[in-house]
Amino acid sequence: MTHITPEKLPEELRRAAGVVAGIAATFTAEDVKAASELPGWTRGHVLAHICGIANAMARQVEFAARGDSIELYDGGFEGRTRAIEMAAGHTLEEHRADLDAALDRALRAFGALDGAGWQTPISYRGGVVFDGGLALWRELVIHASDLGTGRGPETWSRPFCEHLFDFLSARVPEGQRFVLQPLGLPAVSLGAPGGRTTVINGMLTDIAAWLAGRTPTLGSLRATAAADGVDLPELLPWPAGVPVTR
Repeated sequence: MTHITPEKLPEELRRAAGVVAGIAATFTAEDVKAASELPGWTRGHVLAHICGIANAMARQVEFAARGDSIELYDGGFEGRTRAIEMAAGHTLEEHRADLDAALDRALRAFGALDGAGWQTPISYRGGVVFDGGLALWRELVIHASDLGTGRGPETWSRPFCEHLFDFLSARVPEGQRFVLQPLGLPAVSLGAPGGRTTVINGMLTDIAAWLAGRTPTLGSLRATAAADGVDLPELLPWPAGVPVTR
């Protein structure tokens, strides 16, 4: 698989941020209130979430540079949800201003890193700054599609899809093995060696969309087990980066 590196990630972040900002620039006040691709969320909710994760990852980097650590969101998962609900109903002008400021802050933070800076520990997933950068990349690319403007998973790049294969291997249920067979590309095995095997054939972007819980747009997916056609297997939940407390 193609593995993204710290040297390449800033450009990917700039490209993804540009796509989100470009989509937001086309919205009218009514567009922001319209439903997104995410159940129960308007486009305003998605924009508020993008702002929230961009600011959250920026401050992970900012605190790490000072040798400090801070939780991803103030108030954890509940704090994240409250902030999204509060900002979702903002005016179009407020959404655009918030988005521009959040994306600029995040791009500046990640763009200023040297080689050692990418490996500085952060609280997010108990990882390092590079993990935070990859998370922001996922959020920007996937939520650009969630805005529901016709730019779906079929636009995701090969490096991004292959990154999702790696990251979302955590969604393979215990005791199972998925063999992903993108059309014209090498197969990728996820899950337990020797586990019950399901082969998923299709376009690269359709497989990545399915793993990410999004609707495959090219209609190419086919699953087989022991050479027989089967339903696509169930997936475990998305690996959460924010602890959920009730």
